[in-house]
Amino acid sequence: MMNTKSNPAANTQLALDNQFCFALYSTNLALHKLYRQLLAPMNLTYPQYLVMLVLWEKDDITVSDIGERLFLDSATLTPLLKRLESAGMISRQRSRQDERQVVITLTESGRALQLQATKIPEAISCAMSCDNDAIREIKQQLEQLRNQFQQA
Repeated sequence: MMNTKSNPAANTQLALDNQFCFALYSTNLALHKLYRQLLAPMNLTYPQYLVMLVLWEKDDITVSDIGERLFLDSATLTPLLKRLESAGMISRQRSRQDERQVVITLTESGRALQLQATKIPEAISCAMSCDNDAIREIKQQLEQLRNQFQQA
């Protein structure tokens, strides 16, 4: 017969509302919901938006460069890039210097989306109800936390 009584100390320690991971997860869900609404007029998903952000910073780069920036492997990135290519936002071509590498380049349609996207960071800032300094501080703390988790 299994003991169904629980340990009060364990209950407190394992309470969902006491979990850092759940606070981060549920915040991420809310953030993605907001991004989904903001990106819908652009016909982009959030992961596609991240790829476009990388390309708007620096165009004509390899899949591995994009993956490195986004902390994604090529198995995750390739289907994303194929959908962006089908939508006419990017082109994918083998590198002339190294046939094993695929180079990603924005199309005119992909470049044109950048102007629409300029409104998104402001909308996120408004939703956060924080000033720029607070947002910058939260972002730095999250980056530091990410780095610590990667090293753990």
